Amino acid sequence: MHTNIEKIRRGLDTIHPENLIETLFQSQKPLTIKWGADPSAPDLHLGHMVVLNKLALLQSLGHHVLFLIGDFTAMIGDPTGKSETRKPLTSEQVLENAKTYQDQVFKILDPKKTTVVFNSTWLSKLTATDIVKLTAHYTVARMLERDDFSKRFKGEQSISLHEFLYPLFQGYDSVELKSDIEMGGTDQTFNLLMGRHLQKEYGQKPQGVITAPILEGLDGVQKMSKSLHNHIAILDTPKEMFGKLMSIPDALMPKYYDLLTTLDFSSETHPRDAKITLAKHIVTRLHSAEEAEAAYEEFLRVFSQNQIPTDIPETTLVTDIRLDQFLIDNKMAPSKKEAHRLIQQGAVTVDGEKETDPFKQLATTQNYLIKAGKRNWIQILA
Repeated sequence: MHTNIEKIRRGLDTIHPENLIETLFQSQKPLTIKWGADPSAPDLHLGHMVVLNKLALLQSLGHHVLFLIGDFTAMIGDPTGKSETRKPLTSEQVLENAKTYQDQVFKILDPKKTTVVFNSTWLSKLTATDIVKLTAHYTVARMLERDDFSKRFKGEQSISLHEFLYPLFQGYDSVELKSDIEMGGTDQTFNLLMGRHLQKEYGQKPQGVITAPILEGLDGVQKMSKSLHNHIAILDTPKEMFGKLMSIPDALMPKYYDLLTTLDFSSETHPRDAKITLAKHIVTRLHSAEEAEAAYEEFLRVFSQNQIPTDIPETTLVTDIRLDQFLIDNKMAPSKKEAHRLIQQGAVTVDGEKETDPFKQLATTQNYLIKAGKRNWIQILA
């Protein structure tokens, strides 16, 4: 049985200062732990769940979480890991995405021990004078030490001035909130330490910093991301979530166990059995034990016995349409390039037969059963 300290330390990357975890247990009062997410996309995913799990554990010990929705900073665009300047989002896009975030995090966090804050509350009120004073607390030389800025500078790729403001604003959030600790992924280390630096500059006790490793997505290579189409969304249906978890590369099993569960992984367990245990655990956590079992039974029926799902969505055609365009319109492929790739790789079937012609015409007068990839089905009714 793991102790609470071991559960918290499990899978973490950076703990600064080193005695921070012990401080969490010794503190006589609840500490405020900040975690922020920019609503740059509508869905949170299992990569976010890595930190959310730790936050939930700290809440069970009596500490309080400040869930910061970066509605202001999302309009700038986080330059972390970007090889080029990211296009800022509009305020309308940001607000639309932010609406869903609270429902998603409360699948994991305790609402009674969570305060939701929006950084536009204070950042939008900063005057030009305030911003100039803020920038005076950090140098360009130190900003260029940041890995992604350094690579772009050496590669003679453009860096916009507003991107330098992003880590300053994120750090200033910690000043405004007087956070005791901030958590995030390892890709956020620079920004989290900026909060610690600025708190010192503004005469506050510097926050502790805890970082967790980045979770690779379904491709097993790149970090989980909706833009890379390799993510498992917290809002995925039980069936979708179960199926995606069963498709994870075997080599990622130990890491998924370590970062997403408190279960012990055994290398002696068959990879398929390990994935079933993992999938049941996560679907139960985000949905229910009953839905996890139903998803498991459906997975066995469809994938182990090669049967057709019981709940295929249905649609009709308004006009004749090409197969590649149908896949795009029905969100079975994110782009024409991806639709052609799926078709050419034999991952698309029409009425049970592989279809290799992306320009195949689907007629309004016929019924079709379309399958794209392993899990996407749709029935076209004439």
